[in-house]
Amino acid sequence: MPQVGTSPPRVDGLAKVTGAALYVDDIQPPGVLFGRTVRSTVPYARLDAIELDPDFDWSQVTVVTAADLTGPNVIALIVDDQPALVPVGGTIRHVDEAVALVAAPSKPLAEEARKHVRLVTSPLEPVFSIEDALEAKVLLHGEDNVFKRFEINKGDIAVGFAEAEIVIEGTYRTGAQEQMYIEPQGVIASWEGETVRLIGSIQCPYYVHKALKALYVLADEQVIVTQAVTGGGFGGKEEYPSMISAHATLLARKAGQTVKLVYERDEDVAATTKRHPSRTIHRLGFMKDGTLLAAEVDVVIDAGAYATLSEVVLSRAVLHAGGPYKIPHVKIVGRAVATNHPPHGAFRGFGAPQTTFAYERQIAKAAQAVGQDPFVFRRHNMYHLGDVTATGQVLRESVATEEVLDAVEAALAKEGPNPRAEGDSLKRGRGVAFYNHGAGFTGSGEERLKGQATLALLDDGRFCVRSSSTDIGQGAQTTFGQIAAAAAGISPDQIVVAQPSTDNVPDSGPTVASRTCMVVGHVVGQAAAQLMEQVQAYAKANDLDPSDRVAVAAHSPSELQATVTYRPPPGIVWDDQTYSGDAYPVFGWACCVVDVAVDTDTLEVTIERCVHAVDVGKAINPRIVQGQIEGGTLQALGWALWESVLYENGRVLNQRMTNSIIPTSIEAPELEAILVEVPYSHGPHGAKGVGEIPMDGPAAAVANAIEQALGIATDELPLLPETLDRLTRGGGK
Repeated sequence: MPQVGTSPPRVDGLAKVTGAALYVDDIQPPGVLFGRTVRSTVPYARLDAIELDPDFDWSQVTVVTAADLTGPNVIALIVDDQPALVPVGGTIRHVDEAVALVAAPSKPLAEEARKHVRLVTSPLEPVFSIEDALEAKVLLHGEDNVFKRFEINKGDIAVGFAEAEIVIEGTYRTGAQEQMYIEPQGVIASWEGETVRLIGSIQCPYYVHKALKALYVLADEQVIVTQAVTGGGFGGKEEYPSMISAHATLLARKAGQTVKLVYERDEDVAATTKRHPSRTIHRLGFMKDGTLLAAEVDVVIDAGAYATLSEVVLSRAVLHAGGPYKIPHVKIVGRAVATNHPPHGAFRGFGAPQTTFAYERQIAKAAQAVGQDPFVFRRHNMYHLGDVTATGQVLRESVATEEVLDAVEAALAKEGPNPRAEGDSLKRGRGVAFYNHGAGFTGSGEERLKGQATLALLDDGRFCVRSSSTDIGQGAQTTFGQIAAAAAGISPDQIVVAQPSTDNVPDSGPTVASRTCMVVGHVVGQAAAQLMEQVQAYAKANDLDPSDRVAVAAHSPSELQATVTYRPPPGIVWDDQTYSGDAYPVFGWACCVVDVAVDTDTLEVTIERCVHAVDVGKAINPRIVQGQIEGGTLQALGWALWESVLYENGRVLNQRMTNSIIPTSIEAPELEAILVEVPYSHGPHGAKGVGEIPMDGPAAAVANAIEQALGIATDELPLLPETLDRLTRGGGK
């Protein structure tokens, strides 16, 4: 039965479209209190005191400050630098930083109580720009304001530029981007003795598990974290739920009651992590025939006030800064700097979109400089099987550079001449972007994670997938069911996927890095096959019908189950000290072409067509995979043209969906998503990651198209009409 490569309906679809699915705010425990967060209003200051209004009735309100913490005041992550609550005498490092918490029997009372908490502060001099952070005018972190630095070297950069016949240099800037998931952050917390239970809208239950264990100094079994039905994440619910979970559990412990803490949209936009703003200086050397010789890249990302995940976002930005091109001499330097913006964190693409924008703008300029067609130039320099990357990784398999370019060119060839005529106030352009994305964790990350999945035989004869990999809208439940069914040789309706909860599923690693299908799906398939072998062996040993799994389950004295731990492919070698070796087990490859029309009177940009070919290895469920590509593409187009996070003195100004603009169906262009399948031998049925790669390149394609239309350098994002107006008038950033 062909379970893989087909598109059965999503198993969670009916509950979601009928309203039967329960999100966090749909869950109403009896006697629940409602929490609110008291936040700073200044970007950088010493907290001198927290004062409660003596004229307010506090009798029904629970108040928590840092003084109520009994364990370490830290949100545990990579670097333990962020407090759960700023203590009196401590330092406020960004606007909207959490300082105190309140809970009350009703939302209105909790909100009113929050307004009656007064913070006494002594202002300090803040830093907001990347340039000021690098110049260390004010030290926010260490000796140089740099949270993390990476460097990659290949060949001899001086020799490369000396040999180059043409050298171009550009500075590229990208802005922050709000995830704007459909459901804001939210959790419900309760205590049973010394055991804390939490259910929330989260991507990574074991991240929250780790953070709560550290905050309260508890053992594994004393922290139970369950994922509720989750309305989107895009990285924004990777690490931030550890913060809101800490706050809800602190309130619940002090109140002795269940506490629900759900953000309103304005609070969510203002206080939570976003895509890192960036500045990339890119120098490129090449010959007159278009052969690339040297690339020198300096990328800086604005981490904000705390480290969060900036280290690994920077890592991926640096590792993708060379793109899918053979360049003999490469030097890439990356830094994550501290500012007094709210912390930036994970967002789909995870650093790669920032550097992809820079190198594809450079490639467009280089092709123009030598007078070559954009596709010809890219084909001349692209990687092939057996080539060596900037980190020294040999590309041993699944290099789909030719296939994605062929797919896009074939789609464009069907179009024929452009029937759309230009008017006096309308200019059109076409932009190309070509790029790659590493699937899975960087380097030895998967070896350290040792992600697991369990398959168990239920009493009703179905197989149950137990994994902490969450479905946040991307279709993981359906995909896992198809993979498990194919491996076990049974129908997908005989597979059920357990609700992820740390007390009943193993740690599969986080739902990030385009690894859910490729890595966790791989072990799901292995575990399903092993469990079927167990069922058949047990039936044979006990004279039972092996097809009667209900009878097998009833006869077995204990639950039959199989747990598999992921093992990376052999030959993966990575050196964290020199940042060299096999950066990723495999890469996905993609090409995007965008046609734009620019109204020269209003400088509004309309995307008339977008063709996007993405190599996914193997599409387990083609409809789901196509939806991922379409969704990621539109998110990238939004980042390019409409989505602008506005800061003033460290505060996000546009905090609502009425002024924090994202593209809607009206702005969505004609979009052709092409699935390219060049299998990866260590993915389930050849599958690779697809969640992030669609985000990486379309913004560069848009910028390249607008440059062709208007004849101006479009080296910053987003390209709002007012930005284009400044650029057409010759104004810099």
